[in-house]
Amino acid sequence: MRENLPSGSSSEGLPIGPHFAAAGTGTTLDPYADRYADRTRGMSVSEIRALFAVANRPEIVSLAGGMPYTAALPIDAISDMVGELLANNGPKALQYGPGQGDPRLRELICDVMALEGITGSAEDITVTVGSQQALDLVSRVFLDPGDVVLAEGPSYVGALGTFEAAQAEVVHVPMDADGLIPEALRGALVALQREDRRAKFLYTVPNYHNPAGVTLSEPRRHEVLAICEEFDLLVLEDNPYGLLGFDGVIQPALRSLAPDRVIYLGSFSKTFAAGVRVGWALAPPAVRQKLVLLSEAEVLCPPNLTQFVVAEYLSTQPWKEQLKVFRELYRERRDATLDALSAMMPAECTWTRPTGGFYVWLTLPEGLDAKVMQPRAIHSRVAYVPGVGFYADGNGRRSMRLSYCFPEPDRLREGVRRLAGVIEEELELRETFLTGQPGRDRSAAANRHVSDGPGPDVA
Repeated sequence: MRENLPSGSSSEGLPIGPHFAAAGTGTTLDPYADRYADRTRGMSVSEIRALFAVANRPEIVSLAGGMPYTAALPIDAISDMVGELLANNGPKALQYGPGQGDPRLRELICDVMALEGITGSAEDITVTVGSQQALDLVSRVFLDPGDVVLAEGPSYVGALGTFEAAQAEVVHVPMDADGLIPEALRGALVALQREDRRAKFLYTVPNYHNPAGVTLSEPRRHEVLAICEEFDLLVLEDNPYGLLGFDGVIQPALRSLAPDRVIYLGSFSKTFAAGVRVGWALAPPAVRQKLVLLSEAEVLCPPNLTQFVVAEYLSTQPWKEQLKVFRELYRERRDATLDALSAMMPAECTWTRPTGGFYVWLTLPEGLDAKVMQPRAIHSRVAYVPGVGFYADGNGRRSMRLSYCFPEPDRLREGVRRLAGVIEEELELRETFLTGQPGRDRSAAANRHVSDGPGPDVA
């Protein structure tokens, strides 16, 4: 978390503005500092983006980025498909399109959502540049500076950045192995009522959570929605991983259980290709109209070419079979990661056991800080995302997100081996400084505790 600083000061206590020159250069630090909007004051690079330059080095095993394994796609077939698309419909595909998105794609999106029990109309869908733009649009529709958003703790870092840009306050609701805890949600809403405050919406990733890896159980889905109904709370359901459950069972979307209370966000980044940047929002008509107007103000229209590519993929390719390929691939990598964690991690570590998606949430022993430990890990050629980046309130320092979606299984095992060595070194250093004696041997896998749910920083 960035330290709150007095207006016009740097973190060193130096004045900032157009007249402050950098030492020895004769140039200003930022000649526009006194012109920026208030909403930019808290903006900072996310924990994930800050890692990219380092984590992409070939010698580093990256357990950081949540990149889908696009090499598993039938590239030759997709290449032929795109070639035929341009040959047959190139001028239209390369032209401007409707601000709400291509009508054919919106109809096909309804077919995709039907797998999760959603009955939706193409007229209520707004196509966006990835679901990240949909998050931004919804935030701009509903949030004024100082408004409250409820979100799971931890929560998706891209959502936290969007809410921060909207100058909203995020109140985290804890999770356990079954996802968001309904009693904790009720407690947060009651506490806000006592302060005469109201949350604008609950933001949730119910399936194979990013970053915690847990899934909201079906009984809790009904409990959470009943509480939201009681408190008249809107729900923003972000569901990029819902079709990537390893057992092939598709959980009912919250939107399918409460159509009038849930705005649903979807994406093709994880189920097809992140590079097409096609997502969508399914919202009630009055909200959808505002989303379209804002989207037109931002981008005029979502890119026609990538929309046509996704529509052609859904129409001509065996995309449901491809989902099975992805599920098997990610399950194999999940298994490699969990097996390596069980065999190599110090006994005091705990971690989640995801049943789908991309992520494991690991919690370190007492006294360790994943953010502080990060430089040592990079030096040992392994990268992860510190847990503090997934909280708006500074929590999560003992935790980290591990992504198993992109590296090959052997590479994952090597990454876990390196990470385990770093943690063992940190524990030995801590014990040496606390007791004055060398740390004890932690190399065995005995007495390991594997948690089905998020660790202490989450629950």
